[in-house]
Amino acid sequence: MVISDSAVIVEVVAAIIIRSDGRFLLARRPEGKPYSGYWEFPGGKVEAGESLLHALKRELQEELGMQMLHADPWMTRIFTYTHATVRLHFFRVTDWHGGLWARENQRLSWQSPHDIEVEPVLPANAPIIQALQLPSIYAITQATALGIDAALTRIEDALQRGLRMIQIREKEMSREALRTFSGEVIKRAHAYGAKVLINGDGVFSRETDADGVHFSSSQLMALSCRPEQGLCGASCHNTEELHHAAQLNLDFIVLSPVFPTLSHPGSPALGWQKFAALIRDYSLPVYALGGLRQEDLATAQELGAHGIAMMRGT
Repeated sequence: MVISDSAVIVEVVAAIIIRSDGRFLLARRPEGKPYSGYWEFPGGKVEAGESLLHALKRELQEELGMQMLHADPWMTRIFTYTHATVRLHFFRVTDWHGGLWARENQRLSWQSPHDIEVEPVLPANAPIIQALQLPSIYAITQATALGIDAALTRIEDALQRGLRMIQIREKEMSREALRTFSGEVIKRAHAYGAKVLINGDGVFSRETDADGVHFSSSQLMALSCRPEQGLCGASCHNTEELHHAAQLNLDFIVLSPVFPTLSHPGSPALGWQKFAALIRDYSLPVYALGGLRQEDLATAQELGAHGIAMMRGT
């Protein structure tokens, strides 16, 4: 959304309060407020001189009577309503003290990102709910290195353990072998409700009934608009690529390499500090990639990532 230079942007914090079962809290705006009757994530305006975390703690105490104990930064998006332009700083809140009750006459409802049962939802929150449907782990295949049978066994095991999104990335595999392998992965994944993306080939993605396509950074920079391709992800390595992916409004990006990797031994690694700086206030879900394992997920999310992508750690 294009915002004029003269537009006054109101800074707002919003909490994705997530229970252990994955459901999150929505609140219905009471009468007397703009967009009364609409459902939204709890939160409110940041006061002058107030940090984002302090504002979030204060708002949650005022609205819900809860003491926030842990929150991770997530996405930041700008949205223009009829009455204001707001910059929404979303945080995922996973630990708190005290019960939740409506202190401002709002209604509360726990919702699943895959089955929203209340309406209407504030327009700014539609892409947020869509992003919440993305799992925290994004696996990348390596059947060429492992062998197809071993790779399929590993994928089946990971699906049984909860893996829900896979990228098929086999650049050295013949077209015929890739079609057979992809068909097997997609069949197994869909049996568990998991999504499969094809690396770099939108035509092949449609032919195989995959759920979307994952673009390389060079393919990303050649795009002038978002393809109609189901899920669309892309690999990014710098600010320019991140900016272009956001302009295209892709579903997510993968930022790499966080650490040195066997597949790209000569590529300079970002490290966690630069990774966090690159995605600060970013508008799309970000997966960290490069030398990571499952135990790195908490660190990645504390720094603002949606999750982690792995080739060898699944």
